[in-house]
Amino acid sequence: MAREARLERFAAAWVEGGLVVDVREPDEYEAGHVPGARLIPLRTVPVRCDALPTGRPVYVICAGGNRSKTAADWMTARGVDAYSVAGGILAWAASGRPMAAGLLSAPARQSPYGARRAHAGPREQFRLRARFS
Repeated sequence: MAREARLERFAAAWVEGGLVVDVREPDEYEAGHVPGARLIPLRTVPVRCDALPTGRPVYVICAGGNRSKTAADWMTARGVDAYSVAGGILAWAASGRPMAAGLLSAPARQSPYGARRAHAGPREQFRLRARFS
């Protein structure tokens, strides 16, 4: 059974640069995600989790917590120190924490088209909360 990280523990790890894996589908991720989260859709986790580090915690997030539990179970079975984030992106957004939008996972990176990913402002965060509630 997957271990679960409560939102406060996850937030503290995120601030310290913890590795975050978002297992939602690309359109969900693009609409809003934890800044810096790496997108690995659930259906690809079994073949991609071998690329994840085994020497540090990996925080797995989805919309509400169900997919992340499944993914964390698969990762743990392969030696990854994985934690499912309780409440998922819904809880993260509802708590007023930072959100990013777009497909890139780091603010300083650029897409192949040269456009920088936009961070969600208050209006966008409201839209995201409404979409995911």
